[in-house]
Amino acid sequence: MSPRSRALTRTYGVAAAVASAALAVAVTVAVAAGPVPDRLDRFRELVADRLSATHVLDTETAAEAYREAYALLDEEIVESLASGGIFASTAFLQERLDGFSDAWGGAAVRIMRIGALTVGVFQLGERQTGNSVRVYGRLRDEAALLTAMARDGRPTLYPLSPGPGGVVQFLVAWDEAASTTGARPVRFDVMRHHADGVRLAWSTAQLYPAPLAARSYAVRGQELRIRYEVRYPGWVYGCEGQTEQEDVYRLAPGGTYQRVAQRTFDAWHRELRAITARLFAALEGGDRRALTALVSDAKLRERLPARLEAEPVCDAPSGPRGDQVAVAARDGSGAPWTLTYQRGEGGRWRLASADPVIQ
Repeated sequence: MSPRSRALTRTYGVAAAVASAALAVAVTVAVAAGPVPDRLDRFRELVADRLSATHVLDTETAAEAYREAYALLDEEIVESLASGGIFASTAFLQERLDGFSDAWGGAAVRIMRIGALTVGVFQLGERQTGNSVRVYGRLRDEAALLTAMARDGRPTLYPLSPGPGGVVQFLVAWDEAASTTGARPVRFDVMRHHADGVRLAWSTAQLYPAPLAARSYAVRGQELRIRYEVRYPGWVYGCEGQTEQEDVYRLAPGGTYQRVAQRTFDAWHRELRAITARLFAALEGGDRRALTALVSDAKLRERLPARLEAEPVCDAPSGPRGDQVAVAARDGSGAPWTLTYQRGEGGRWRLASADPVIQ
C-alpha cells in the first residue's frame, strides 16, 4: 500500500471513529430522553379518538381515556426523572409536556419542584372533571409516581414553607365553575410529604359544610384569606345583600392553617331572617308568649294568620339606609303576604306591618 493510501486509510478510520462516537452519543441522548415521538403520537391518537368533546360526555369512556392519558404523561415524567441531569430539570420537563398540551389543545400542564418532590398540575380541557395533581419522587431509590389526586374543579398549586422537621408541603386549591352570583365551590388541601408519598395534613373540607362557596380568595405568603357565602334559614340563591363572611388563616409552626380573624358582611340579613324564622315557629306552634315577645303591637299580632312560611324571594330593602325591609311569605292557604320590618334603636328589627298581597 502506498503512503498516500495508508494516509487516506488512517483519515477514514479516524472519521469513522468520530462518527461512531457521535452516533453513540446521539443514541444515548435519545434513550435517556425516552421515545417521545412514539409516546406523543399515541397521545395524539388518544385525544383524537377518545377524548374529543363528544366522547368526554360519556363518563365511563372518558374515565378510561383519562387513565390512559395520565399513564402516558406519567411515563414521560418518570423516565425523564430517572435519566437525571438536564432531562430531570423542570425546564426540560415543561418543554416536553408543552408538546402534549399542544396535542390536546385545551390542556394546561405546570411542573414545579418543591424540595425533593416534582409536582405536576394537570388541567385536561375545559371540563371540571379529569384534572389532577400528581407528585413524583424517589421510591426505593427509583423515580416513580408517588401520589395522584383528582377532584372536581381546577387545581392551583401553592408552595408552602416546610412543615414540622422540615418536611416538604404544599397547598392545593380546587375551584369549580362560578355560579351566576359569582361564588364558586372551592376546597383547600395542605399536602405533606410522608414516607414514600404525600398525605392530607389539613383541609377546609373538615371545617366548612360542603360546598364552601367562595366569593373570592387569596393566598399570600403564609396567609390564606377566603370570603364566602353563609347559608342560613331564609337565604335565597342569587339575592344581593345577604350575609357573607371572610376568614383569615395563617400557617402555624405546626404546618397547618389556623384562623386568626373573621369578618362579617351584611350581618343584618342573617339577624333579620333569624327573627322571621322565630316568628314563623311561634305562629305554627301557637306559642303566644314567644309571639308577644316578637310582636309587641297587639293589633298587629291579631292580623297575623295562624301559619306563615318563607317564600324563596329576595328581600326588598327600602329607605335611605335600608332600614325598612319587605319579606315575602305565604300563609297556610298558599296566599301571599308581605311582612315589613323596621330597624330601630340598637339595630334591632321589629315587625312594622303584615298584609296579604292583593292579587
